[in-house]
Amino acid sequence: MLQQMRAKAAYIWIIIAVVFVGGFLFYETSGLMGRSVITTSTVVASVNGRDILYLDWQNATTQMVQQQEAQQGRGLTLDERQAVEEQVFNEMVSNVLLEQEYQKRGVRVSDQEIVEMARFSPPPQFQNAPDFQTDGRFDPAKYQRFLASPAARQQGILVNLENYYRSEIPKQKLFAQVAGDAYVSDARLWSLYRDQHDSATVSFVAFRPVPMQAQRDGITDAAMRAYYDAHRKEFERTGSATLSIVNIPRRPTANDTAETLQRTRALREEIAKGAKFEDVARRESDDTASGSKGGDLGRSVKGAYVKAFDDAVRSLPVGTVSQPVKTEYGFHIIRVDRRTADTAFAHHILKLVRQSDTAATRTDRRADSLAKYAAGSTNPAAFDSAASQLGLLVSRISVREGQPAQYLGGQVPSASAWAFSGVRRGETSDLFDDETGYFLVRLDSITTKGTAPFDDVKEQIRDRLARAKALDENMAAATALATDAARTSLEAAAKAIGRPVDKEGPFSRSTPVIAFGFVSEANGAAFSQPVGKVGAPVRTDEVIVVMRVDSRVNADSAKWAAQKATQRLQAANSLRDQRVRLYLENLRRAAKIDDRRQELNALQRRLSLETT
Repeated sequence: MLQQMRAKAAYIWIIIAVVFVGGFLFYETSGLMGRSVITTSTVVASVNGRDILYLDWQNATTQMVQQQEAQQGRGLTLDERQAVEEQVFNEMVSNVLLEQEYQKRGVRVSDQEIVEMARFSPPPQFQNAPDFQTDGRFDPAKYQRFLASPAARQQGILVNLENYYRSEIPKQKLFAQVAGDAYVSDARLWSLYRDQHDSATVSFVAFRPVPMQAQRDGITDAAMRAYYDAHRKEFERTGSATLSIVNIPRRPTANDTAETLQRTRALREEIAKGAKFEDVARRESDDTASGSKGGDLGRSVKGAYVKAFDDAVRSLPVGTVSQPVKTEYGFHIIRVDRRTADTAFAHHILKLVRQSDTAATRTDRRADSLAKYAAGSTNPAAFDSAASQLGLLVSRISVREGQPAQYLGGQVPSASAWAFSGVRRGETSDLFDDETGYFLVRLDSITTKGTAPFDDVKEQIRDRLARAKALDENMAAATALATDAARTSLEAAAKAIGRPVDKEGPFSRSTPVIAFGFVSEANGAAFSQPVGKVGAPVRTDEVIVVMRVDSRVNADSAKWAAQKATQRLQAANSLRDQRVRLYLENLRRAAKIDDRRQELNALQRRLSLETT
């Protein structure tokens, strides 16, 4: 089998060479070479002394972008492309770190291991492929016949499997060394079960002091600096930016909605008269991802879609074609092919509600004018001038690096990625658009990621210390209340000082209780104090609680024993995953990683501005 795999390897290397040369020619012909910081030897990152080349990163990114665009049937926004770039970069860094670990630990993989894994442990995409299933389950015989067929060789499947397992098997061996001995004892399982199934109901008095101005003024700079130095990690922040934004919406009218409904009904009638559902979906569906597959949505579980659509999929008789179903996305024609209690296989055709051609033309012309006046400008005044000439409202929004920008309850495509791509304050973006309209943004301010400077978080620290001081000053009153309640009752003691008695429960140790500051020390006290007794004050970061446990119900040990085997398997898997995750995090934390992405992007941006 490996000989067959390697026979195909030549073709794979040819494809790789074409992709690399194509990427190189792109940089040559696009003007990025010469006056560019990017060459074939440009290093985007160094991981423990091993370089990752910029062009390797970009070629891998381009390949994944093309795959996602093919799956979604549309181009990716800058935000989506940035997420792909980040994913590819992290994978490349992780691969370097793993390869270095393989060498340290002597992890190897033999040809025979690859053959055995390829034959008897296919990757998930093969196990889930309909061609290899019988009665909804993976059929090893079908898979084995396919591996032995000429098609597997002709399609390069054997080579792909070899490459996959050459990467996957060493990883599995390494993770087995790291976490293969994970075991969870009965005592630990019982403790975990009790955390979820023991319950308590409590009465309590809460002290939530609001810091006074005098307490805030009493916090010295030295105290704030000491707190900052001791809690620096708490002040690590992602990049943030402030943008000015204008929007030209594509607003469909009631007539547009009526016309879309009429068109959807006509398509349904066409299918009813004999047209093939799949052919109509390919021709008409505005869901291009499923439309290219004849409207096939594949397997879905209950609750996977918006409610109106999901209800239709769950109630429509199998094999029938629905009347138009309205959702927030438009109108759907649905056909359910198969359904069980938990899953369904369905096809659909989507017609989006869009502006009429006349209205859309007017919108497009306004957007063209906006782009002409200000898009790509480095003059901040151009943005304001364009908005004024077109009568557009200028708004301000805040964005965080790695998160899509939000405006009026929806996402602004590409704006966030653009803001953190190396542009300077005062620059205006290109015109961005999606189904909802056109957007233009200007970068007004930007803060890079890292530990926030002391001066930026000084008032936040002052608030924390003032709150802690206020809690300190309330501890005496809380202690006096607890002492009085132990002699009389919680209700009587609270009434004497004019405080209400609240109730919570039943809740478990792991249940978030808002009144206690979600899961806090007060949760634990509810399961350690004697029932019916008032305990000592319990202090959290935000509240002091004087509590009486009114009732407590212990977990059922018989029910625990009945499910213990399943719980042990789940807990052991979780423990292994946790160990592997921590191992990888520590591996990366200890590594010396020189990441030059921001530097290179900023230099590229600067050069592009100088040449325009």
